[in-house]
Amino acid sequence: MLDFIILGFHFFICFLISIAIWCGPKAVDLHSSNTGESKTEPDGLIFIGKEEDIMKSQRITAKINGREIVVFYHEGKFHALDSRCYHEGGPLCQGEIEDIDGQACIVCPWHKFKITLETGEGLYEGINPLEPSPAPKWQSKGVKQRIHKVTIDSGNVYVNPPDLSVSFDSDYFADKYKNGGELDMEE
Repeated sequence: MLDFIILGFHFFICFLISIAIWCGPKAVDLHSSNTGESKTEPDGLIFIGKEEDIMKSQRITAKINGREIVVFYHEGKFHALDSRCYHEGGPLCQGEIEDIDGQACIVCPWHKFKITLETGEGLYEGINPLEPSPAPKWQSKGVKQRIHKVTIDSGNVYVNPPDLSVSFDSDYFADKYKNGGELDMEE
């Protein structure tokens, strides 16, 4: 009988923890954020923020026509990607940047998927079973994450609007979270 009481108490505590997590903050912004709609310039570029501010914060989120992107400043370069991971929509703005075989990659905080900042390629560690002594090596899944061209002009950071004539896996979650959708980070 005591076992049932302990088991019941355990389930009750788990239930309370679940409720606390569910009712708690929906998103934790660990870095600077500018989730307001960005301003389009006459030349078609979209103003994201001041170069100095983004360099200090290392990353910033912005919206382009409702589509949320994240701009990273890493090792002297600016990189812009869709803010949601191509795999399951994890918030890349909360991920850590790692060096993988000489490539700067953002690691999705949800499932640890690795995406190159430069090209948007998804990387995985795999082996070639045909090799005599297969050892894990980093390999590309191909370009999965939409990247956005960054332009710096007079201390301002701009991105080009996305070319939607070409699709990427990350487009699904970019559209799902667009304009305050059900999965919006600012819930």
